[in-house]
Amino acid sequence: MVWRAGNQGIGVIVAQLPRSTELCRPNNHGQLKPVAANVDLIVIVFAPAPEPHANLIDRYLVAAEHAGIRPLLLLNKADLVNEENGPGLNALLEVYRDLGYPLLEVSAHQGDGMQRLQELLDGHISVFVGQSGVGKSSLVNSLLPAAQTRVGDLSEWSGQGTHTTTTARLYHFPNGGDLIDSPGIREFGLVHVSRDDVEAGFIEFSDLLGNCRFRDCKHDREPGCALLKALDEGRIKPQRMHSYRSIIASLSEDTY
Repeated sequence: MVWRAGNQGIGVIVAQLPRSTELCRPNNHGQLKPVAANVDLIVIVFAPAPEPHANLIDRYLVAAEHAGIRPLLLLNKADLVNEENGPGLNALLEVYRDLGYPLLEVSAHQGDGMQRLQELLDGHISVFVGQSGVGKSSLVNSLLPAAQTRVGDLSEWSGQGTHTTTTARLYHFPNGGDLIDSPGIREFGLVHVSRDDVEAGFIEFSDLLGNCRFRDCKHDREPGCALLKALDEGRIKPQRMHSYRSIIASLSEDTY
């Protein structure tokens, strides 16, 4: 935007410049709406509670690839990892580590890892995305104490997060860089992307696509499927293949 100052501190937007990147999702009416624009880092926040879902993480990764935005996976509330939830969390994280995605574990409550997170955010235009209740607002308050963003608790009956951030907010870091805190969600529709876009978002598929016996292979039960062979050989993790199939199956149904 080009902004021109007016009288009494009131300004006027006089022009809209092209966006370098745009992260979008459908709203409740199926209309595509921007979540954030001109960002170069999407921080996918999850936590031990509410329980993280690989499918939601993978949807964000597909959207990031489609928009040309670099992703960072951020496990918040690392202090809540215990003997009960630890094995599942470690298995989840190992999948993304093996794929080479940058991954950081922090605790906004105790401060662990927050300095490293600040270093990764400085100088970039970043957006926090993730489920409600994963602690995005707490992260903002830890990074920028003056922000005093409202923090909500997990619902006692559902274990899900409550919606404390209802609109996206923009924050500026003293050392340069900006942060957009987006509202928490439980689903991320991908109605605006194609099957090819989804496949491109699964980076482990890149050397396999085009090598199936059949040109129109759906990677389901077809003989000579390069993806199914890689799945059998352990080069594609079952979690990721399940997520891919779930996203493909929902492309025509996603509305939010």
